[in-house]
Amino acid sequence: MLVNSAVITGKGADTARSRSGEDLERVRVLLQTRYDDLNAEYEEAVAENQRLRLVEIGDAAGDDQADSGSKTAERDAATSLLRTLLDRRTQAEVAMQRLDEGTYGNCEGCSNPIPVERLEVFPSATTCVHCKANRERRAG
Repeated sequence: MLVNSAVITGKGADTARSRSGEDLERVRVLLQTRYDDLNAEYEEAVAENQRLRLVEIGDAAGDDQADSGSKTAERDAATSLLRTLLDRRTQAEVAMQRLDEGTYGNCEGCSNPIPVERLEVFPSATTCVHCKANRERRAG
């Protein structure tokens, strides 16, 4: 993946500065493509959610409890999908901002470089595995 070639080992903010302009541009294109794809998917989900609501409004007469329950479950699933897509889009946007600031690829918690393997799997990662695990332990 392109992120692999864009991350160079080192310490702290110096890592981001040591990347070549070409590497940074590849990462930027990757993140922008990811953002654009998520944005299109989000807009499509919003439109589908609106269609579902219009059908639900016009088709509610005579619904029994099972019908109402099914419609509620559909509405909840659609809302959950919208939240997930919005969160993922925001993560891509934050990653692009970090790239502009020169902090992309460095952990927000400890400032050490995020392992290449983590960035390959999750290009929007803002923490190393160790800091992420600490956050999850505190939250749980």
